[in-house]
Amino acid sequence: MNEDTQTIYDVLQIGYGPVSQVMALTLARQGHSVCVFELWAKRFPLPRAVCIDHEMYRMLSAIGLRDQLPTVSHPAPQYRWFNAEWKELLHIDWSAESISGGSEVNFIHQPTLEGMFDATVGCYREVELNLGWEVIEIRQTADYAEVLAREVSTGNTRSVRAKYLVGVDGANSLARKTIGSTQEDLGFEADWLVIDILPNEGVELDIPPAAQYCNPARPTTIVPAGIRDGRYYRRWEFMRLPNESRESLETEEMAWQLLEPWVKPDQAVIQRAKVYNFRSLIAHNWRDGRILLAGDAAHVMPPFMGQGMCAGLRDDWNLAWKLDLVLRGQASDSLLDTYQTERRPHAKDVIELSMYLGKVICIPDPAKAAERDKAFFDGTVAPPPPFPSLVDGILYGAASGGIRPSAGLLSPHGTIRYQNRTGRFDDLVGLGFVLVLRGTDEAQAVSATNLSFLEKLNTKVVHLASDDTATGSFVDLDGKFTSYMDQHGLCAMLVRPDFYLYGGVSSKAQIADLVQNLAADLKRHEVLATADIE
Repeated sequence: MNEDTQTIYDVLQIGYGPVSQVMALTLARQGHSVCVFELWAKRFPLPRAVCIDHEMYRMLSAIGLRDQLPTVSHPAPQYRWFNAEWKELLHIDWSAESISGGSEVNFIHQPTLEGMFDATVGCYREVELNLGWEVIEIRQTADYAEVLAREVSTGNTRSVRAKYLVGVDGANSLARKTIGSTQEDLGFEADWLVIDILPNEGVELDIPPAAQYCNPARPTTIVPAGIRDGRYYRRWEFMRLPNESRESLETEEMAWQLLEPWVKPDQAVIQRAKVYNFRSLIAHNWRDGRILLAGDAAHVMPPFMGQGMCAGLRDDWNLAWKLDLVLRGQASDSLLDTYQTERRPHAKDVIELSMYLGKVICIPDPAKAAERDKAFFDGTVAPPPPFPSLVDGILYGAASGGIRPSAGLLSPHGTIRYQNRTGRFDDLVGLGFVLVLRGTDEAQAVSATNLSFLEKLNTKVVHLASDDTATGSFVDLDGKFTSYMDQHGLCAMLVRPDFYLYGGVSSKAQIADLVQNLAADLKRHEVLATADIE
């Protein structure tokens, strides 16, 4: 056995799916050493996830993938839900302009997306990839996490240590089992046959662009499955009915039988036909000491909101800025406790939103489907819950408890002019903490003590203006920031590195308190920028 105990990596990652790839890329960009172990020597060649939302599109753009994303994705069409008679029950406008800019959702071909991630990770010397290695044991001490891994092809074993370990190892996570974290079952379970097809050259299918066909005779999903080499893939999902076995569905004959109303064998090639079990599970504990969970290791959700991979990428984005501070010695590792505090409620809310939609379609009983249809048509159906925000953690707290209005909301993003350059806000202003002010009056309200703290935290301070000639001023070219601040009654908002609002205030007299509260919240975790804050 090779014991690599001399080298202590910053982070060990188990698994190398898209969530792990983005975690490795994000940490490497911050200058941290990453060691990855993945059981499979080659990437899985077939798609699973088919879309990313606007928030994750913004995040991926921010870590250097902006120019590549349009080559592997395309904006979503409108997402419509129909009953058995093709009468519309529900309409979700995924094509609408989002708060982050661009459409609410973009469709992707997962293997192509992963290829882009992998190629980018390969540009960083900070990342060591070990493909074809099975992690067989995980342990930790007060000083490090350690794995014992076995190379599948040779049987050789290797022991490796790191300051932290992130289990991104899927629904059957060894990392989750190692820390003894059980899962909360939120109560949704259904088997669905997933069929991906590639239409033949020149074939135009007469199908809805993106739809749920809520027919009790066979609940069906029809969505895009991304683009590769200029060709658009399509996906169908068919619910397994109570009288059917999984095995009876997983045949080519059955696949073509189910596809028959929409596509014929001479029009396309089946890429994959497999039954998947859709569940709603969330781990009780996401961290134990130096071991953390992310992605499917932490949460599994029904696919009806297209949020499975997005939720994992959101884990990355929340955890990466906190790990960065801890690994640099600029914060205590108690900061990592806020990861679960913030992400678990958010992920659970997304699961419940996905379950709401799943319960609309997963009705094989005609009488119950008729009741559902009537409730939608007469307006008595309970509306879907809103997409969640953060509700706890490093957020601007109210004196009476809880958080203040606007704290935890996702911030806007748009095209600006800044320092005589035009581009996206993140590209021109930069990442990290950002204090966005309504104008010069608000800028003058930021005290010297506030500025000292913000400078130590490397916070950018910018304000809206009619031109960008003054220091820190930017022009809101598409009105995203102006309309957002008007909507929420804000004259200042303090944005965290993961694009969520720490908080916002409605008057310039409150700006000092906003900044001082962030300093106090970070001081609890010994963030160095707060060392001199009283």
